[in-house]
Amino acid sequence: MTRHHGPADREPADHGAPQHETPGPTTTRHARARRDRRAWRVVALTALAAVTFTGTAALAFVARLEGNIEHVDLDPLLGPRPTQAAQEVDPAAGRARTILLLGSDSRDGRNGAIGGRVSTSMRSDTTIVLHVSADRSRVELVSIPRDSMVSLPECTTTSGETIPARDYRQFNEAFARGWDHGGDLESAAACAWRAVEATTGVVVDEFMLVDFVGFRDMVDAIDGVWICVPRDMDDDKAKLHVKAGYQRFDGPTALAFARSRGFQGNLGMDVGRIGNQQRLLAAMADRALSDDVLTDVPALMRLLDAGTRSLTTSMGTTDIAGLARSLRGVGKGDITFLSTPTVPDPDNPRNRLVWSDEAATVWDNLARDLPVLTGTSQDPARDRPTAGTTPPTAGATQAPTRTPARTGATKKAGREAFTLADETASC
Repeated sequence: MTRHHGPADREPADHGAPQHETPGPTTTRHARARRDRRAWRVVALTALAAVTFTGTAALAFVARLEGNIEHVDLDPLLGPRPTQAAQEVDPAAGRARTILLLGSDSRDGRNGAIGGRVSTSMRSDTTIVLHVSADRSRVELVSIPRDSMVSLPECTTTSGETIPARDYRQFNEAFARGWDHGGDLESAAACAWRAVEATTGVVVDEFMLVDFVGFRDMVDAIDGVWICVPRDMDDDKAKLHVKAGYQRFDGPTALAFARSRGFQGNLGMDVGRIGNQQRLLAAMADRALSDDVLTDVPALMRLLDAGTRSLTTSMGTTDIAGLARSLRGVGKGDITFLSTPTVPDPDNPRNRLVWSDEAATVWDNLARDLPVLTGTSQDPARDRPTAGTTPPTAGATQAPTRTPARTGATKKAGREAFTLADETASC
């Protein structure tokens, strides 16, 4: 298995005219993946040429992005896999895709200046299961609280060591065990992947991991995001100090907001922090999908470059581009964020969570490619609110002047599902 230099150790790329860089060694994928990448390359190059450059410049920029990304192959470490549930969909509409998104709490390289330098440590700070429906009409992102208690399956490291299964363990221990035993990202990501499939029954197709630096740089690449802060926030541990009101978060401030556990109102557990992260991701998606970014070639280049520079993934660059292109018709109301339904752990109600009965419904919906909230207490079909007005989109330098008028109630991110069209705070 080929290892690359860690993304945290790379120097920031020049955001000027794209230079042709020789991609680093990539891990060989199985034959199907190679065929898929060849097919998608035509799509991706066409898309990039249409929105950015033409001819040689487009090829050079694709090569630059390819060189940014660290590719790894986890197939040998995953072992026997769950059987994909049958899906009654139009074959011409494609097939559903499920991607495991991991945010690493890496403390080496440039990440050490952010989280505190620990050269031998890497932990999973964020786990999100992203599901794209087969007909490309829905995108659903389900966060898994790291404080939730689950049974972890056995997993295998790159050295061939088998880590035994464990009962009643904190979810984020899966990634940590892989790293501590295997000493590399492949082992850590494979153990997290195995844990997601074993605990949810959802088949994961690919994974992506972004570290502190990558998240920060992506926010800065789109000139920051506007976040409604209902009250002053001062969290020395996360280095977060912001005033109430609409605030434009730059990269470092957004990262501090995502890491803060001091203003959760949830007994110090992970649900409130997940809510902050979901609000940030929603704001980033809203901004990235705006005309300010999509029609601004330099801004789009900066975002793509920043997003790939600290990315480790099992996906090919053209696979990512092809999937993104297929989602161009998805609207704000079709992108849903939610957290795995949980309740306080009876054995440790102040510090731990366990998945509620409704969690099984959520995961079953994803496995069957049904709308994620179907049959749950938050199923929109049970109580459809009157459609509200779409809020004005704020640019990077101009904050909203008031809370957008809506007839529906403000959603509590982290505790309630919400879409990009919903309000998640009041300022």
